[in-house]
Amino acid sequence: MKLYPRQRHRVLQVVTKLVIPFVLLFALYVQFHGDYGPGGGFQAGVIFASAFILHGLIFGLQRTRSVLPPSALRILMCLGVLLYAGTGLLTMLLGANMLDYDALAHDPLHGQHWGIFAVELGVGITVTGVMISLFYGFASKR
Repeated sequence: MKLYPRQRHRVLQVVTKLVIPFVLLFALYVQFHGDYGPGGGFQAGVIFASAFILHGLIFGLQRTRSVLPPSALRILMCLGVLLYAGTGLLTMLLGANMLDYDALAHDPLHGQHWGIFAVELGVGITVTGVMISLFYGFASKR
């Protein structure tokens, strides 16, 4: 009996469909827990991207590109950088130094929390876009 490419990896496809949501959930945990403990934007971005890389390895590059096209990745990369820079510019507009998070809230502790959260979110979004773009670039070379 000859197995066609779609039938060959049926178990891997099912396991991947089960694992990817948990990988994405763990990436969100690392992202949102990053200002309290180990983790943060870079680690969360790499974990988030690894879910899409796994999808590309199992289901094929064309299918993954249809789920997350390269144009969306460029938007993600720019959005992350804009979020990071926008946080710094907002602190300057509020009369503080660039990335001086104390100016972001009535209480310096809350300002630090929101500032770090915004910057780490920007880093995570950018790293996700860059890592998936690198995968697309290397995987499309033959």
